[in-house]
Amino acid sequence: MSAGGRGARLRLFGAILPHSADELGRDGVWMDYSAFFTEATDRLRAERRYRVFAELERDAARFPRALWRRGEGASARKQEIVVWCPNDYLGMGRHPQVIAAMQEATGRYGAGAGGTRNISGNSGPLVDLERELADLHAKPAALVFTSGWISNLAAISTVASLLPDCLILSDALNHNSMIEGVKRSHCEKQIFRHNDVAHLEQLLRARRPGRATLIVFESLYSMDGDMAPIAAIVDLAQKYGALTYLDEVHAVGLYGPRGAGIAERDGVMGRIDIIEGTLAKGFGTLGGYIAASAAIIDAVRSHAPAFIFTTALPPAIAAAAAESVRIVKGAGEARASLHRQVAKVKQALGRAGIPMLANASHVVPVMIGDAELCKRASDRLLERHSIYIQPINYPTVARGTERLRITPTPYHDDALIAELVVALGETWTSMGLPFAPHALAAE
Repeated sequence: MSAGGRGARLRLFGAILPHSADELGRDGVWMDYSAFFTEATDRLRAERRYRVFAELERDAARFPRALWRRGEGASARKQEIVVWCPNDYLGMGRHPQVIAAMQEATGRYGAGAGGTRNISGNSGPLVDLERELADLHAKPAALVFTSGWISNLAAISTVASLLPDCLILSDALNHNSMIEGVKRSHCEKQIFRHNDVAHLEQLLRARRPGRATLIVFESLYSMDGDMAPIAAIVDLAQKYGALTYLDEVHAVGLYGPRGAGIAERDGVMGRIDIIEGTLAKGFGTLGGYIAASAAIIDAVRSHAPAFIFTTALPPAIAAAAAESVRIVKGAGEARASLHRQVAKVKQALGRAGIPMLANASHVVPVMIGDAELCKRASDRLLERHSIYIQPINYPTVARGTERLRITPTPYHDDALIAELVVALGETWTSMGLPFAPHALAAE
């Protein structure tokens, strides 16, 4: 091995420090690369933003209960807890028919997809899933990706890049995946104030007449739990000749007569050009998708690198997801049960003086406003009360708005709600956190 090659090895792995000149790089300078990565994570620790992931084992038979593994090695032990922040909003990940569909498909097709669709072709379950999703949103076609993050990245960037001189108008609180899709398009972007229809119209009016324009927004913003004025935005899009892209990730399965989302609930789904959703939340499985016209779907399928060069969703997951979508379309009572339990949680926390952001959705943001206190509160709930609620800190939310994000499901029964209120009350009292006489108004 050459001196330069040996030096590169030593620099990269950092296990051995150079002792002589022949162990240095060709320029005679030794670079401790690992220090840059250590410093980067140390900065997060100093800002109380370093993320620690609890080791949890979901219990399909007893959802929303799980086992929390404490410690490591021989001293490790498992403690039963209740998860109060799941994204499996309807508990479809533990539905017997969904599990059976996955098991049957695994035995029939195997565990993996075998490659990209270009290499291995379309699996039958994946084709069926796309048909179910197109039907759910009353669109001619749908396209499935490996995650909701990828579907936003791929679809937004591809659609915008295929339009001539496209201007993207993006809501200020759009999800990271949408922001990355906008960036990757390399198109001009302008940000309109969150849910501010007047500001959106101002930007539409100021652009060059006839310029291709894509309005990108969400139906339900998952951190504050507020909803977009979809009808008003669509009205503006049609008035000024813009294309609409709606992220329904946190709404599919939960709203509308068949669970297609808030656009369906509000009667405007047919006026949205592109609807994006996920299979990993309301449908309890894995994957993301878009539903739109046949021309848009074919264009994204044919041009998006994140679709073309990514291994397809395995047939077993596609089969489980398709079964879940079919069930959820007719699961009106499950949706009603979810919203009943959410209302009970909000009422109980309000009576206890736990500060919340007021909204009309299933998301219950419990406000703390300090990163370190938020983490301490989450730790205390887990360690003392066997309740898991993930702390939400910057950059997911703005500094000073740190919170615990509660998402009740139909399986969080009245007894669990009572235990949650007691646990939060004890945590607020022991930590000296301020109580509120009533829910805080969302800004």
